Amino acid sequence: MTPRSALLVLLPVSLGLGWLVVSWVDQSAIPRPDIASEVLQITDPTPAVRLNEPLSPLPDIGQLDPEKVALGRQLFHDPRLSADQSISCATCHPLDRGGADNRPISLGVNKARGEINAPSVLTAALNFRQFWDGRAGTLEEQAAGPVTNPREMAATWPQVLERLNRDAALKQKFSRLYPDGITPQNITRAIADFERSLLRPSRFDRWLQGEHNAINSDEQSGYQLFKKHGCIGCHQGANVGGNLFQRFGIMENYFADKPSISRADLGRFNITGKEEDRHVFKVPSLRNVVLTAPYFHDASTEELHEAVAVMGRYQLGVELPVRDIALIAAFLDTLTSERVQ
Repeated sequence: MTPRSALLVLLPVSLGLGWLVVSWVDQSAIPRPDIASEVLQITDPTPAVRLNEPLSPLPDIGQLDPEKVALGRQLFHDPRLSADQSISCATCHPLDRGGADNRPISLGVNKARGEINAPSVLTAALNFRQFWDGRAGTLEEQAAGPVTNPREMAATWPQVLERLNRDAALKQKFSRLYPDGITPQNITRAIADFERSLLRPSRFDRWLQGEHNAINSDEQSGYQLFKKHGCIGCHQGANVGGNLFQRFGIMENYFADKPSISRADLGRFNITGKEEDRHVFKVPSLRNVVLTAPYFHDASTEELHEAVAVMGRYQLGVELPVRDIALIAAFLDTLTSERVQ
């Protein structure tokens, strides 16, 4: 086994934005069937549920209190959580645009510029860590971060609590749902429960569950190529990513080709201070990736086909054929939620 063959297993096309720490696994451990034979199998009878696939359908949301979810939705859209009451969580994470604002870098209070491209919030509940650098372990931790971040909502908790407590109806809702009423912890708990409710199936989920015609032949071929080229090594499971860290630029040095390096480019290194974490990021979910351009943590790529090609070069060390790129992009479109509100 050559070093390159070992790497290619795990250096998937981290489209959307992110990558995982290198692991050395024998490439033979992941099936690599010939793509032509797989395409021919598209007409085979479809099982009720597709087994032994590295991707799986979205799980059930589970038991969530609908009143807490509704309260969280209200808070998610409430500008009173920002210092000047000009922006809300939904400003940077609009649900109708894939849960991200399509800006290279989001703007906070007083047009303050953030440091990194805003990720989608739609399937954040399935991420093993939150934020690009993984600094938050829970949705509650993540929800608290932007409120006091001077580049984002720039508020203080006393300021937020004073405003919300003046709202008699809101205060009554909190008192009914949480014994201690309006607190920073209860605000973030409600927002987190709302975010947990945002799992919205796609056509690909229906295909995984046995609906043969939910995706067409090109899209099915794109999925086979997604597996064949090794993208699946980092983008797997129900979230198609979001469960690993990876270095951006394994086969080629992505950052050597940038004119300058920002603090955000250091990735997880900013959290751990470990050299091995330099340029390491949480692998993003590829669900709804078609809606969430620009791509990567630095928003350096505007177009999805280009993002696939970039990942082929820097993560896989290959120049992906134009036809393969088009088919992979077609597959990625099947991961778009059919309903987001």
